[in-house]
Amino acid sequence: MSEPISSDRAEPAAPVSPAPSSAKAAPADEAEPVLTSAGPVRPLEAPADGPVLTSAGPVRPLEAPTDMTSADLPFGRPGQSMRGNPFVFGFTAALGVLTAWWLVQAVMSASSVLILIIVSLFLAIGLNPAVENLQKRGLARVVAITVVFLGVIAVFAVFGLAVVPPLTTQSTDFVEKLPQYVQELQNNPMIRDLDQRFQILEKLQQYVTSGDFGSQMFGGVLGFGQVLIGAVFNALTVLVLTLYFLGSLNSLKKMAYRLVPKSRRTRAGLLGDKIIDSIGGYVAGNLIISLIAGVTTFFFLIAMKVPYALALALIVALTDLIPMVGAFIGAGVASLVGFFVSPTVGIICVIFFTVYQQVENYWIAPSVLKSSVDVPPLATIVGALVGGALLGVVGALLGIPLVAALLLIVREVVMPRQERA
Repeated sequence: MSEPISSDRAEPAAPVSPAPSSAKAAPADEAEPVLTSAGPVRPLEAPADGPVLTSAGPVRPLEAPTDMTSADLPFGRPGQSMRGNPFVFGFTAALGVLTAWWLVQAVMSASSVLILIIVSLFLAIGLNPAVENLQKRGLARVVAITVVFLGVIAVFAVFGLAVVPPLTTQSTDFVEKLPQYVQELQNNPMIRDLDQRFQILEKLQQYVTSGDFGSQMFGGVLGFGQVLIGAVFNALTVLVLTLYFLGSLNSLKKMAYRLVPKSRRTRAGLLGDKIIDSIGGYVAGNLIISLIAGVTTFFFLIAMKVPYALALALIVALTDLIPMVGAFIGAGVASLVGFFVSPTVGIICVIFFTVYQQVENYWIAPSVLKSSVDVPPLATIVGALVGGALLGVVGALLGIPLVAALLLIVREVVMPRQERA
């Protein structure tokens, strides 16, 4: 028995007529690129109402500028970008060169002030070990800085009182007695023969007695006063800056370490503290070596009855701070004064300073500096020569600790990185 046909059975669907060929969608590879602010972008999928999905992310298409006329924009159609224009590139490069040249000129103009700041900073680092030693003995940092700074001022005051009056007196006596010295030279047969041929002594005596010698030797009263005022101003500036650097050394270190990324701050702090300790040890060690040289020279000159022993000892102590040539300068000045006493005293002075220099180089200096600065002799010579060529005496003084800092960075940073590469 057949089942009755249900009235709700689905009717067969009507056949769908194919779309005309003109309504067919274009293949994806033939789709027109979308004009965006970043340039033409080919769409991956183009919904009817939404942004275009591209490989760079959703981008909302811009209207094609084909119908854009000057009437649509109040100021006309914008021109092409000048980003790649050679004129713009040349102007930018020239502006950068001029800015760099201006910065170099500014640094050169302020070089004297920068040198004073660098010297003050190094003195503060060199005096910091003495301050820390006083702190370990129970003194507050402010009190320790005051004690150390008063000691530095006392050294400057003693040097001025010991050197300036004798130097002024001897210079005046030398200028006054120089005509007499010229007259005494005529007793030498060889000089007398040269004088008869070229009238050397006569011209020299006329030049000395004419008054031009003193003015040209000292640059006149005005020039000498300017030099003296400049030296006093520089000394006071160094003292004040050293006091400020010494008081704020810890805060300056913390501020400098904060400029380093946090992941490397601990290692940078350890390296920075080591460098500061090395520089401070070098400066303090050199001060101790110079003090030993000055005290030894003072007692020797007293024993030899050489005049102005204190002033000469201070000159020897200060020049001994200069690497390589400073000891010879101080020894030469003291020996020259010894020759004025007598030739025998002068020869003994030369022998004494020669022996003492060997003792200082091979026993005193290594014993004092062995725990502060570990610099090879070749690096010491190169640092002193390069520093002296760049900044004179100040550069020679600062060259060795800077070389020690660079060697520490190379040994602790550069070489381990090369081993891991």
